[in-house]
Amino acid sequence: MRTDIDQIDFSLINWTDGPPVIVIAGRQETERVSTPHHHARGQLFGSLRGLLTVGVEDAVWVVPSIHAVWLPPHHTHWATSHGPFEGWSAYVAEALCAALPAQPCTVRTSGLLLEAVMRAAQWPLDRHVPLAPPQERIAQVILDELAALPAEPLGLPMPRDARLLRIAQALVADPAQPRDLEAWAIWGAVSSRTLSRRFVAETGFTFTAWRQRARLLRALEMLAAGAPVSTIALDLGYSTASAFIGVFRQAFGQTPAGYRQRMDAGSPTANDHRRFS
Repeated sequence: MRTDIDQIDFSLINWTDGPPVIVIAGRQETERVSTPHHHARGQLFGSLRGLLTVGVEDAVWVVPSIHAVWLPPHHTHWATSHGPFEGWSAYVAEALCAALPAQPCTVRTSGLLLEAVMRAAQWPLDRHVPLAPPQERIAQVILDELAALPAEPLGLPMPRDARLLRIAQALVADPAQPRDLEAWAIWGAVSSRTLSRRFVAETGFTFTAWRQRARLLRALEMLAAGAPVSTIALDLGYSTASAFIGVFRQAFGQTPAGYRQRMDAGSPTANDHRRFS
């Protein structure tokens, strides 16, 4: 049953006994921020309406409603919602996580997974009451879908080199920074050649492509918060709104205004993020 997130007792997510899968769903009209933490259970979570930013040790993801994030047990993470938010979480007993992805990842949610999760969210939360056979079958569907859905690269991988990480964190904090690669290399006390080469080696993206990705992820956050497209373009360092719209359309297959309408409606198309992977 969906309820206000502030009314949810989150102590249940660290049950080491009880049901194999615990599902909660909730909504919140204001931004929600969780500081770095971890759980004894594995966690699969996503949104029905609104947008999430999720951070793990070596990546940051912006997660629309067509995707969900999987976190194995004991993986430290943080999360922020942007604007009104409605979402769900499925917590999987640690003993059952061995057959599931060993590293945090994003998956594209299937209709079957979402239907099973929403059904399980209606179950009473009681660690001392075993699941009935029909509930056990639904819980197994959730586990089977999670194991079968392919992981999708939908985030901003962070470099491991301390100098590059400092630069990356500064760009995440302010993607509109005007410095070019040479200026960032000087700022980070690293040669431009090393910065260029190691960025590709450690993130899979050139410095320029990674920077563009950081700007687009921030654009999604700003769209969710209701910022005008012209404001987003200027705040992110684009020369004109039309330049920003062109880059956004190339990445996501639709205009920022179109994307916002679908996000508000909670019904993204199958083409969302088709090129952003």
